[in-house]
Amino acid sequence: MSNPAAPAPRSVSLVTIAAIGIAFALFYFLIRLVHVSHPPAYIPETEVAEKLGSDQQWQATPAARLAYLQQLRAQHEKQLASYGWVDQKSGVVQLPIDRAMELVIRDYGAKKP
Repeated sequence: MSNPAAPAPRSVSLVTIAAIGIAFALFYFLIRLVHVSHPPAYIPETEVAEKLGSDQQWQATPAARLAYLQQLRAQHEKQLASYGWVDQKSGVVQLPIDRAMELVIRDYGAKKP
């Protein structure tokens, strides 16, 4: 026997789905309200430079970051084109990239099976 006062299962599931949808919509609007009404605070570059340590000064301004990047690229170009010791005790050397490629081709190209 069925209970005539009990709601139909379909109507209960539709109400539950609607309630979950409304809850998600409210959550979305609350999050959006918080993020839109409170944008991140602007910190002047001078204050940023003061708060950074001496090893992080290159991050203070866009000009400082650009200068650091140019310095880093120049250092890498110099390493790519010069000879030097990486670890003299273990015999690890630094070669110009072109010469290193020639040596790899010579050593591994000759060992064809």
